[in-house]
Amino acid sequence: MPLNRRQLLLSLALTLGAGGTAFAGEADVIKATISQRGDTFSVSATIKSNDTGWDYYADRFDVLAPDGTVLGTRILHHPHETEQPFTRSLNGLVIPEGITQVTVRASMKPDGASGATVELAVPGR
Repeated sequence: MPLNRRQLLLSLALTLGAGGTAFAGEADVIKATISQRGDTFSVSATIKSNDTGWDYYADRFDVLAPDGTVLGTRILHHPHETEQPFTRSLNGLVIPEGITQVTVRASMKPDGASGATVELAVPGR
């Protein structure tokens, strides 16, 4: 059944609205990898953010257990206005036995965690 003009405009507005906010100031994890190094793990995160300077920038990423517990944090010490997207790593991460999946989440200063996350299967589990 064809859409009438009103339905078409509403559909277009909703589509553009959703697409237009994907990077609206959030820190989005757009890719992440995990590798095992002996008894610990290394997580690399590629983040796309709308950094504008020292008052508003992606300031960390966290690796979370399925229950939301923070297993590790990589602090990002400066803005990345001219380096988008950017990739950073967290090494020496201890992931307790029994955890088979983790989530990588980025955070913006001063607003906190927001944006897209990436789920990773823990190797060897």
